[in-house]
Amino acid sequence: MGIESGRAGVRAPGESGQTMDESGQMTVELAVVFPVMIVVAVITVNALLFFSQCAAFDRVARESVRIYATAPAHGEDASACEGKVRETLERQFDEEYLAVGVTSEEAGLDLRRYTAELTFSPTLFGRGLRDEVFGVALPHLTHRAVYLVDTYKPGVVV
Repeated sequence: MGIESGRAGVRAPGESGQTMDESGQMTVELAVVFPVMIVVAVITVNALLFFSQCAAFDRVARESVRIYATAPAHGEDASACEGKVRETLERQFDEEYLAVGVTSEEAGLDLRRYTAELTFSPTLFGRGLRDEVFGVALPHLTHRAVYLVDTYKPGVVV
């Protein structure tokens, strides 16, 4: 009894200190947490991809409107300018998960309003993703950029 009571705090080299109840706990925790980590990663990648596309879209849309809408060629009307802006944006954002739209309308006081819209569909790390998962519809994100153009001041975007 004196020898065993002296070894109470000492372990043999092969002993791990775990009881039979604790073996496999880390595996179960990983099995529970791993799908959650994948979902968080997909959401994070989609958010970052959407924000980067929005930043590029704003820059390209503004330049397209400035080039084509502020100084139209002789005989071009607003719909022709709108079409050129749309073509430029479609060329720049030619991905399966992106859609581009452009509209224009009179805004009064010789101003014309051009609205460029980018629609983003969720993606699975750059690959296409279904429109719904387990019966839950995945939302499409939209981003709009609105520019006012003065018809009497070429090159001026308000």
